[in-house]
Amino acid sequence: MAQSPVVQSRSAYAAAAPAGAPTLEVRNLQTHFFTRAGVVKAVDGVSFTVGRGKVLGLVGESGSGKTVTGFSILGLVDAPGRVVGGEILFHGQNLASLREEEMRRLRGNRIAMIFQDPMMTLNPVLRVDTQMIETVQAHEKVSREVARQRARDTLGLVGIPSPDERLKSYPHQFSGGMRQRVAIAIALLHRPELIVADEPTTALDVTIQAQILAEVQKLCAETGTAMIWITHDLSVVAGLADDIAVMYAGKVVERGPVSEVLDTPLHPYTEGLIGSVPSRNKRGEPLRQIPGMTPSLLSLPQGCAFQSRCPKAADICHQTPSLERLLPERDARCFRPHLPEAAA
Repeated sequence: MAQSPVVQSRSAYAAAAPAGAPTLEVRNLQTHFFTRAGVVKAVDGVSFTVGRGKVLGLVGESGSGKTVTGFSILGLVDAPGRVVGGEILFHGQNLASLREEEMRRLRGNRIAMIFQDPMMTLNPVLRVDTQMIETVQAHEKVSREVARQRARDTLGLVGIPSPDERLKSYPHQFSGGMRQRVAIAIALLHRPELIVADEPTTALDVTIQAQILAEVQKLCAETGTAMIWITHDLSVVAGLADDIAVMYAGKVVERGPVSEVLDTPLHPYTEGLIGSVPSRNKRGEPLRQIPGMTPSLLSLPQGCAFQSRCPKAADICHQTPSLERLLPERDARCFRPHLPEAAA
């Protein structure tokens, strides 16, 4: 079956990229919010890479810093927050050093974001064709007819039936799942090399969620688009991502291939997250949970931020752990990790 013009164009562009080079490399990213109560270190030394055609799952509880990390990459952090340190290397270019005008040319074009609420992307009073055509023409000097054809092809790419008819509809005429598909289609209009998706399927029913996840996975494989999928849902990450980075209190506490991290977690926090999934609990027994609450980022404890909730905490945990390579392709920020017996 022939590829669509969208996929063909994107594939041709990707072929010119250096072989093996990551699409995105984040190094020691620091994003702080300067409030009257003090400095909130929402993202504090986060590092990871995302390769071409790969999906990175960025997971953690609410307040862990994962969404702020995504917004930092796209330059969408509003005052009183700002990126204060680190590098965000997109094909080797440091996004953190670009002016707003330069970021605007990249944003929505070579880098795109999918929000949790599709209505943050869609204008309720404009037809879908108007919104998609204007999005294309904002970055490319093409005719309205060419832009409309691009919009039609992209709607078909995300599984929307009768795209010609749907282009004439308003957002309120779509179901929640279809609106999210339209939002994803808008993100894909310019064949972006990187997409940051902030829990875009959380509010959808499981059937629609599964369909969208399958399409996203297929699109990344076909077009070479790299994706960061931000979520708290480990079951989604298990079926979608290639690699996973687990965040807690503004830091990455564990990262590695998704199957290995979920099967044999090294960090006690990762183990607690996995154990909290209802399907992991035996019928009739109380649901397991991580004790306590996430500490305030204004008053983090000395040393490991997870120590007050950790079943393995010891005196050494009053020191600050660094993210270390403990196994091949496996990193963890812990003095007392759950190492397999063969590696212990």
